[in-house]
Formats: sequence, structure tokens, C-alpha cells
Amino acid sequence: MLIQKLRLQRGWSQEQLAEVSGLSVRTIQRLERGQPGSLESMKALAAVFETDLDRLKEPTMDAPRSDLRPDEALALAHVRKVKSFYVHLTQYLIVIPILAVVNLTSYPNYLWFVWPALGWGLGLLAHGATVFNVVPFLDGAWERRQVEKFLGRKL
Repeated sequence: MLIQKLRLQRGWSQEQLAEVSGLSVRTIQRLERGQPGSLESMKALAAVFETDLDRLKEPTMDAPRSDLRPDEALALAHVRKVKSFYVHLTQYLIVIPILAVVNLTSYPNYLWFVWPALGWGLGLLAHGATVFNVVPFLDGAWERRQVEKFLGRKL
């Protein structure tokens, strides 16, 4: 997003930035979507924008941050887990119908797509159960109790 912002501040199109930097338009598009770029690509953009390389590197959400309070760090970790679950669910909802269509068009007498749907579905349920603390012995409180029991003292 920072690269896109700098590009738009100068009034350049992606094609113009690609021409000035010597990169491909595809590379510019990937970088603007937040995908990681090579060191050479980032150096070329830093030179074009007349800024240092560190300014172009945006912090990722996965990078640990030291400026967060412990409760904020826990909330951020939980949000990442929820996001991971929704990505998993979306993948399931896209792939299984595709498998069903392939199955029904190629061999409708045997519904084999049910087996991957059931297996993956069970994995998805387990993932959701851990993320949303449906199973009481998989949550943080249970882990804390087990650590306290092992140490023989309260945390």
C-alpha cells in the first residue's frame, strides 16, 4: 500500500512506475498488493521514490511488535487465529463444490467427493473448535492451569 501511495502522490500509473524503475508492471502490481518483493526490486523503487529502503518496507501483521501491551498482543493473536479459520473455511467452500461438479460430470454413479468433504470438514470443525474455544480443554485457561499444576504455583 505504501508503494501505491507514493506512486499516486506523484501522479504516476503503474506502467509509468514500471518504466521509470525498470521493473515489470506485474511486479509493481504484486508489490502494491502487499506481496514481498526482492531486495533488488525494493532498491529500485527506493531510488525512484528518493527514499531509503527501510521506509518502503511495511511492517507485516505477523511480525511481533514490542509496543503492544500484553492484552493487546493476545487480542491480536486471537484475531489472527480467527482470520486463519475464515481463510480455511473459504478454501473449503470453494474447493468442495468444484470437486462435486467434477464428480457429477465425470462419474455421477459414485459420489467420491463426499469423502474429501467429510475429511476436510472434520478438520475444519476441529480448527473452529480450537479458535472459538468450543472445547474447554483446548483454551488458554486450561493451558494456564496445566502450567500452574506442573510448576506447583500460581502464575
